[in-house]
Amino acid sequence: MGVKVNDPVSIEDKKYEEFMEKINAGEKIEADSWMPEEYRMTLVKLISMHGISEIMGALPEKEWTPKAPTLRRKLGIMAKVQDEMGHGQLLLRVAEDLIKPLGRNREDLMQDLFTGDLKFHNVFHMRAETWGDAGLIGWLVDGAAIITQTNMLDASYSPYARALKRIAAEEVFHAQHGEAIIMALAEGTEEQKAMVQDALNRWWPALLMFFGPPSSDTTGSSKQDATIKFKIRKNTNEELRQFFLTKYIPRIWSLGLTIPDETLHFDEEKEEWVYQQPDWNEFKKITKNQGPMSKERLRLRELSYENNAWVREALGASSRPATV
Repeated sequence: MGVKVNDPVSIEDKKYEEFMEKINAGEKIEADSWMPEEYRMTLVKLISMHGISEIMGALPEKEWTPKAPTLRRKLGIMAKVQDEMGHGQLLLRVAEDLIKPLGRNREDLMQDLFTGDLKFHNVFHMRAETWGDAGLIGWLVDGAAIITQTNMLDASYSPYARALKRIAAEEVFHAQHGEAIIMALAEGTEEQKAMVQDALNRWWPALLMFFGPPSSDTTGSSKQDATIKFKIRKNTNEELRQFFLTKYIPRIWSLGLTIPDETLHFDEEKEEWVYQQPDWNEFKKITKNQGPMSKERLRLRELSYENNAWVREALGASSRPATV
């Protein structure tokens, strides 16, 4: 018995085939383009997580704004915090266009954050104990972010790719800001050098976790296969981690710092870095908001959201037509 011409299954299959042909040919998808549900939901999870991570990522450095050692450093870190908040707003707008057809909006994304359904990046669950931490976040965390973001500059979803071009350009300045702090400390007193080394020791596992597990088999949480299939990004988690190690290990060593991993070495035959795996069970806990500062950061964001409800209400009222 032949397939009916109007069979919904065959129509959807045909649309999917045409969509994948378009993707594989390097064509771009816009917000109003037809897209399969898997593609839409992959983007929603990725972009909403990226957007909220930009906002949550400003909180560790916000803590150091009033404690920065000089006025110049205060102004620098304030500008960086402002940029990160702007990145978050830009990305949440991109995510909002994707969820509108699902009957959802940005308010729903914020509620997802507070209920734990929307995750934010593992590094922003960590404590920022010293000024050395503030510098390290700018230098190495933002450095890792640049590697991840530039890998998606040619993403198949155009609105995300366009947003990333602006964000990645600004992140370069953030990394330079952090590097300047670290270099000043590394070239300073013995106490300042020790502060940087201590920060590196504490942040190293989180930096390795930044790119996610090597494969989906490790924790069951990696979505790398879908993002690569749909040409949202080009490289795997492990490939991105290797890019990071190749770029930053020589720089770290050049400052006289020690990486807290005695097994670390470059395998000349395989042309890759060999390193001690971080505790991926700990990573899984952090993604469930059980990290060192998870509850405090979430509560701070929730209080801000509640205290500024009047602003959203006022903006909503101003957008409604006047009545007589």
